[in-house]
Amino acid sequence: MYTVGLQSAADAFLLSSLKAQVAIALLVLFILLFFGLGSQKDCVVDGAPVFLPGSHLLAITPFFRRRFEFLNNGFHKTGQSLFQFNMLRETVIVVSGESARKSFFANKHFDLTEGFKMLSGAIPVVKGVTSNLQSKRIAQIHKRLSSVQRNEHLNGLIAPILEDCRRVMETWGPSGTFDPFEKIYELLFQITVRSLSCEELADDSVQVARLKGLYDTLDSGTTPATVLLPWLPGPSMLKKLWATKKIYDIIVRAIDQRERSGLSKPDTLQMLLDEKDERLVVVGFIMGLLVAGARATGTTASWLITYLGDHESKDEVIAEVEQLLANYVSSNVSHSLSQQLSSIPLEAWESETPVLDSLIRETLRIAQPHTAMRRNLGPDVTIDGKTIPSGAYVLYPFSDVHLNPDLYPDPWRFDPSREEATAPFGYVGWGGGKTHCLGQRLARLELKLVTSMMLLGFRYSLVDKKGEQLDTPPQPNWNDILLCRPEQGSCYLKHEKSVLSL
Repeated sequence: MYTVGLQSAADAFLLSSLKAQVAIALLVLFILLFFGLGSQKDCVVDGAPVFLPGSHLLAITPFFRRRFEFLNNGFHKTGQSLFQFNMLRETVIVVSGESARKSFFANKHFDLTEGFKMLSGAIPVVKGVTSNLQSKRIAQIHKRLSSVQRNEHLNGLIAPILEDCRRVMETWGPSGTFDPFEKIYELLFQITVRSLSCEELADDSVQVARLKGLYDTLDSGTTPATVLLPWLPGPSMLKKLWATKKIYDIIVRAIDQRERSGLSKPDTLQMLLDEKDERLVVVGFIMGLLVAGARATGTTASWLITYLGDHESKDEVIAEVEQLLANYVSSNVSHSLSQQLSSIPLEAWESETPVLDSLIRETLRIAQPHTAMRRNLGPDVTIDGKTIPSGAYVLYPFSDVHLNPDLYPDPWRFDPSREEATAPFGYVGWGGGKTHCLGQRLARLELKLVTSMMLLGFRYSLVDKKGEQLDTPPQPNWNDILLCRPEQGSCYLKHEKSVLSL
């Protein structure tokens, strides 16, 4: 049976002397606390960004729990466009402004992988599978993601994705009320499993729900301690280890099942197997990209459909998709909505939907709370007259550009008719510089298909928990760095099926 050391690592971790590990952990924490409570400002050197006032230990929890608020407060307290703080022994520098943004995205030595590994921590970590990957394996995974988005493969995904939409939406009933940040996200998780793994998993709704629950466990178990002190055997770390092991087992069993069957199926797993990729690459591709794709696309879809609840653009989208149906579907044939939409070719979805394109763009601007994370693996560099030393972590919050009232007047207002910002890197919804979302072609298609099914399949509006209509949609919570969800219970969709057959 194939392993990559996960089982042995888990057994060693759980069966080793827990008392000894806890004693060492407490000793290290005592040392950190004893020597780390002093003010950071005493460490400033000439040419360096100003330090955030106060103890760096007191900055750790806000950075992970209330990042949007923490970074904004940092700029306010320092009065500078760049500031720094310590993450235990590591230097973290936060930059803002147009010139800093240009320097950040243009610097070839600012490494995404190293930055994300240290400061995020919300992915399943398996050494050699999703972390500590050789550059060759990383390049291989990127190459396979590109292959998933070739015309032939994407065309083949349209009908299965729409069938998933039909099946999941039927469970909502002919009418009712639901939380879009739960139900739409669940739908996008299903679609992501369909697009990036295999039929064995995607066709099993129980297994999909289990996978989602395990990834949710990883999210809830991600704490400052699990990111910065991964060797600390606390409850959250044990929970993350358990969830990671379960995810790994589910994916490996699906791969083994396919290989034993000898069957060839038209899905992503088959593509990976046909390419004769190492098992490390196959497992890492599915484990890592499932959660990355579901989080980003699920968040965007939830907000896009929420914003369209009572927005004038809803009628424009419906008209746009109905025109596609008129152009590509015979009026003499009676099919379900999902079957009709699956007759529209990929080229039309990509080139004949400007309204949907503008809606996706605006949703990414206002409801994706990203902070770009890099590590300077090159020499010292100067940004706005301040030195970014080699080895330092560098952050750029997307709020600096996407919520900038000089570039986007009334930035919290959802307005897909906005003119594009002309400033350099004035929009970074899909990334910027040498780092772009490698899965954006697939993500755009998924968003368009789900939105079309929702708008043509249901009449719906926004209501509060009492069922009374909302005058305005809720505001995205940028402190929720993973899903950007508003306050729980603040918004629901009241829906009624508008077609006989989805």
